[in-house]
Amino acid sequence: MNQKQLFDQALSLPLADRAALVEQLLASLDRPDPQIDELIAIEAERRIDAYDNGEMRSIPADQVFSRLESN
Repeated sequence: MNQKQLFDQALSLPLADRAALVEQLLASLDRPDPQIDELIAIEAERRIDAYDNGEMRSIPADQVFSRLESN
């Protein structure tokens, strides 16, 4: 069965079943990727180390948000 046939078949389902199918399909796309999670953790540790060593400074959240609001 090709994609168009599957789509056409899904359209013939009652609305509640189509909605449930959409939810299941979307949930299947939202799975964690261990490689990406590992890269994020490594980068977070690198930034914490840089901050602790005085190589990076922080900016208070209110300043960040006020800059965003002015743009």
